[in-house]
Amino acid sequence: MQTQLSPEYQGTPDGIAAEAILRKCVHCGFCTATCPTYQLLGDELDGPRGRIYLMKQVLEGATPTRATQLHLDRCLTCRNCESTCPSGVDYGHLVDIGRKLVDAKVPRPPRERAVRWALKEGLPSPAFAPAMRVGQAVRGLLPEKLRAKVPQRHDAGAWPQRRHARKVLMPEGCVQPSMAPNIDRATARVLDAVGISAVRVPAGGCCGAVKFHLNDQDGALVQVRANIDAWWPYVAQGGDASVEAIVVNASGCSVMVKDYGHVLRGDPAYADKARRISALARDLTELLPQIAEGLAGRLSASAPRGVVAFHPPCTLQHGQQLRGLVERHMGELGFDVRVAASESHLCCGSAGTYSVLQPEIALQLRDRKLGHLNALQPETIVSANIGCITHLQGGCSTPVRHWVEVLDAALA
Repeated sequence: MQTQLSPEYQGTPDGIAAEAILRKCVHCGFCTATCPTYQLLGDELDGPRGRIYLMKQVLEGATPTRATQLHLDRCLTCRNCESTCPSGVDYGHLVDIGRKLVDAKVPRPPRERAVRWALKEGLPSPAFAPAMRVGQAVRGLLPEKLRAKVPQRHDAGAWPQRRHARKVLMPEGCVQPSMAPNIDRATARVLDAVGISAVRVPAGGCCGAVKFHLNDQDGALVQVRANIDAWWPYVAQGGDASVEAIVVNASGCSVMVKDYGHVLRGDPAYADKARRISALARDLTELLPQIAEGLAGRLSASAPRGVVAFHPPCTLQHGQQLRGLVERHMGELGFDVRVAASESHLCCGSAGTYSVLQPEIALQLRDRKLGHLNALQPETIVSANIGCITHLQGGCSTPVRHWVEVLDAALA
C-alpha cells in the first residue's frame, strides 16, 4: 500500500514503523473474513482493512475524528487478521501506533477518560487484591453484570516445597493471583511433578499489557522496565542459580513479555536486556510436551474423563501462533479435549479490558462462543488466559478453568 507520510510523522520512530507495515498491505480483504467485529457489525471501517485505511489517512495528514477513535476502539486486538493475512501485515503493532496518534489529537469524553483511568491504574494496583476479596465476600449481593467479573474464591492449595535442578521463573502478574490464585499454584505443582521448580519473584508486577492497550504506553514501559529489573538477577547470574526460561501461564501476559524486545527496541539502557527477556519467555502451553511426557501413566484413574472443551485464546493462537498443543498433549494423557467445530479461531470478547469498555460487542461474542462450546456437551471448559476464563464463566454454569488446573486435579 503506497503511503506518503505527512511531515509531522516523517522520520519519527512511529512513522517509520507504520510506513513499513502499511507497505505490506495489498488491500486483499482476506482479513475481513476472520474479523469478529466486522462479522458482527458489517462495517468495513470495523474491520482490519478499513481501520488500516483510517490509520493511513491520519499518517498522511488527515485530521482524526471521534468516529476514527471509535472504530479503533472497537478493535479487539485479537490479531486474527494476522493469521489470515497472506502478506504478513503486522496489524497488532500498527493499531498500537494508530491509537496512540489518534488519542493524541482526539479528546475523550470525561466519563470515558475516568473509566479508562480506573482500569489502567486499578487493575495493576496493590489495592486490586483486597478489593477483589471484598467483592468475593459479598458476591451474592452484587448486580449480575458486576458479579460476572468476580469469580468465586476457592482453596488454592499449597505451593510445592521441593527444589529441583531445573528452574523456571514464574512471574505472578497482577490480576490472576487475586482472581484465580489456584492457577499459579496448580502450575507450580504440575511443574514440580515433572522435576521443574517454579521460582517466584518477590518484586515486579503487571506485565504492562493493561496500560499499553489502554494507550498509556509510557506508563506501560515503566512497568516493563521494572519487571526487567526484578527478573534480571535470575537471568544474568548464570550457572546453577540461573533459570532456563521465564514461564507465563496467562497467554495475554506471555504475548506481552515476548514483545518486550520490540517495545524497548529504542531504549539504549534496556534494549539488550529486553531482547534477552523476550527470548527466554515461554507461554506455559509451550511446556506441555515435556509435561505430558513426565506425567505419562501418573494421573489418577478416578480423574474426570468427560469432554473437555478447549477455547484457545487469541493471544495464544494468533498473538503467539501456538496451536494444537493443548488438544494433542492432554489427549496423550487420556483427556477427551475438543475445540468447537465452528469459529474456534474467533475471539470470545474478553480481550483484556474490552469486555468492560465495549460490553455489548463483548457479550455478543461471548454468547456466540459459548454456543459453539456448549454444543460439545463438555464436562469442563478450559482455556489458557485469565481474561477468557472469567469472561466465559460469567455466561455459563459449566466450570471454566485453566487447562493446568485440570492436570493438577488429575494428579491429586
